[in-house]
Amino acid sequence: MTDTTRRPATRDKERTRQAVIAATERLVQERGMRFSIADVAAAAEISKGGVLYHFTNRDALLVAVVEHAIARFHSEVMRHTDITENRAGKLLRGYVRALCGGSDEAVQVFAPFTHWAGIEEIPEIAELLRADAAWWRTALLDDGLPAARTHSVRFAAEGVAAAITTEIAYITADDLALTRAALLELAEPDPA
Repeated sequence: MTDTTRRPATRDKERTRQAVIAATERLVQERGMRFSIADVAAAAEISKGGVLYHFTNRDALLVAVVEHAIARFHSEVMRHTDITENRAGKLLRGYVRALCGGSDEAVQVFAPFTHWAGIEEIPEIAELLRADAAWWRTALLDDGLPAARTHSVRFAAEGVAAAITTEIAYITADDLALTRAALLELAEPDPA
């Protein structure tokens, strides 16, 4: 192989690291916290040593998975936030759009946290989740709408996201459309 045909080692390392994170995310969605490093290696199609090269232990891997999920969720909400809406509630409306049927990615990233029983027992993850919750609380309250309305719309959107991911038909397409429209309306400033 010549120098011009070799891939940079860091690119391969990063690709492998991302494959390990993706495999772990799939395992968590399928099994909850019941998986091992060997399971991750098999799912990522690399050796157990390959996983441990990137992540020193299972907790470090789970921290990386949560960091990745938080970043993906932020990105999806921002993608659904219309920066041309120059009025209060812009970020909250993006939050509603992302969680209420506008982004399968946001729903899948957000909803599994409710099913990851025990993950918050890892101190680094508990701190990440607290920091992320505080960031959203501050950002959404700084968005210009009254606190009670902001909290109500936010938590309702999160409930809708959880309902979307259930295996049973907890929320119909019509229910979702009506709820999304109502939440978006509530996320608008009062008319002057």
